[in-house]
Amino acid sequence: MKGHIAPDKIEEVKRRADIVDLVSEYVTLKKGGKNFLGLCPFHKEKTPSFTVNRDKQIFYCFGCGEGGNVLTFVMKMSDMSFPEAVRHLAGKTGVIIPERVLTRHEKESSSLRNEVSRVNKMAAAYFSKNLFSQAGKEARDYLRKRGIQDEVIKEFGLGYALDGWRHLRDYFEKAGISLKLVNQSGLLIPKANGGGSFYDRFRRRLIFPIEDVGGSVIAFGGRIIGDGEPKYLNTSESPVYIKGRNLYGLNRTKEDIRKRGYAILVEGYFDLITLWASGIRNVIATLGTALTRDHVDLLRRYTSHVVAVFDPDEAGKKALTRSIELFLSGNMHAKCVVLPDGYDPDQYLRTHGKESFMKVIDNAQSLVDYYIENVIGKVATFEEKKDALREAVSFIVHIDNTRERDLFIKRVSEKLGLDQELLTKEVNLTLKAPAGKQADASRERDVDIDIVELSIIHIMLEYPSVVPEIVKKNIFDCFMSADLKSLAVKLADFYAEQGSKGFDASQFIEAIDNEFIRKKLLRMMIDENPYDEKVIDRVTADAMKQVKRKWYKERCRVLKTKIKKAEENDNHELWEKLLEELQRLQKEEKTSL
Repeated sequence: MKGHIAPDKIEEVKRRADIVDLVSEYVTLKKGGKNFLGLCPFHKEKTPSFTVNRDKQIFYCFGCGEGGNVLTFVMKMSDMSFPEAVRHLAGKTGVIIPERVLTRHEKESSSLRNEVSRVNKMAAAYFSKNLFSQAGKEARDYLRKRGIQDEVIKEFGLGYALDGWRHLRDYFEKAGISLKLVNQSGLLIPKANGGGSFYDRFRRRLIFPIEDVGGSVIAFGGRIIGDGEPKYLNTSESPVYIKGRNLYGLNRTKEDIRKRGYAILVEGYFDLITLWASGIRNVIATLGTALTRDHVDLLRRYTSHVVAVFDPDEAGKKALTRSIELFLSGNMHAKCVVLPDGYDPDQYLRTHGKESFMKVIDNAQSLVDYYIENVIGKVATFEEKKDALREAVSFIVHIDNTRERDLFIKRVSEKLGLDQELLTKEVNLTLKAPAGKQADASRERDVDIDIVELSIIHIMLEYPSVVPEIVKKNIFDCFMSADLKSLAVKLADFYAEQGSKGFDASQFIEAIDNEFIRKKLLRMMIDENPYDEKVIDRVTADAMKQVKRKWYKERCRVLKTKIKKAEENDNHELWEKLLEELQRLQKEEKTSL
């Protein structure tokens, strides 16, 4: 797939893209010396260990070991292939990548994700055009009745699905798009009788395009206009959309979330759009689905503080209970709001106004406090207490701070009228149960590594101008580590191909197959450079001397073992030959060091 894009264009994309600016779209970074630090988007952590270096254009997490360059980051964050990541960054940086006519084989093997994304883009434009047509008047009137103006409609790309079974189907068929592909995008439904026939998923519905963090349309939600069930309907999962992994509106509100330091979490499309239109921009929605661990992990890239708005009904209470465990295990500081009189955020804002709504948000209670006071505190029967105890244990075990955990145990015990020691015992038993698997996951594969040899490779990466001199000394022949010897030779070849001006250390590191060595070098590169450029020649010479000394020592040890064995076997001829080789080697060592 790399061959689809010329190498010089790939390099131009990397030169123009700034890794700090790019990562800042996903992670809140703070300057710390030469590096920028933030919470890792690839694993849960409380203390920032995710490090980005602008000078070297690389990132590395000291917690989980993920690292790489600007293209690697895009590939990991957006689950893109290499060509997809290059084209994505080319679009952001203004690099024009010439398109060429693909061969039949290339067309057949081209990414399904790209095809589905193209279908979604076409569908979004089609739905938007429908909304502003004569047929979309009913939907436009409905939006205006809810206070949604044209500029907001266009900002969120709202659209309309016509009342019929095959309008969208016919649109794609006329455009020459495979209906099977449109079905894979979740926009069509196959007829029950089979035969390869399809009909539209959305009919007479207001359409909400669902976008990923980068702003690409990945799915659609539809709200029925008039009577009918279900009131809301989403497209099915596709190669670009997995339920529970995306937050509606995040691509538009992430910067405001960073600036305000917290996010307001609501449930529905209209909740978010109404808040956004009123000027409350630090808001995200769960697409009408239950909160998931992936939602929490995604939100943590931008903030560790959230105010979640719940409905006051039974379903809202259950959602609140489920969210406690997710927020606590995700190290999120969560507050909650239950709006009065059965209002949802959209209704409350339109009835009482922005100032009143923000007052409610500002006075939000800790989610755990609300749970203890209003959920656990309201149980009455024995069965209800038993259920409440089980639920309480499930969230208490996710409180890392021992003092906080003990405090919550005390408060829950008092509310339920239980023996505090009994609850403590239940919590401790649960805490001990899952231990074990994590230790296995964190073990690193033992690799043949010599620290001095690795330091020479590090020097070559930091100061490529020394590579010719190192190669001239044939020092790689003295490397004891087979892995590092092979890597050093490849690095020398890479320098010979690229030259000092075109040399890109991050590109070379990214291509290293050995994961352990690759992460080790990334960590060394992201750390403060331990070498003073003024004395780098002397440092390099000393490192090479150490490698040679170790090599001679090992060769002498092996020869002495063989000499001893020859002596034991009374093989005088071999003994003399080996002794001569040992003396030659010892003499060579003295002259070369």
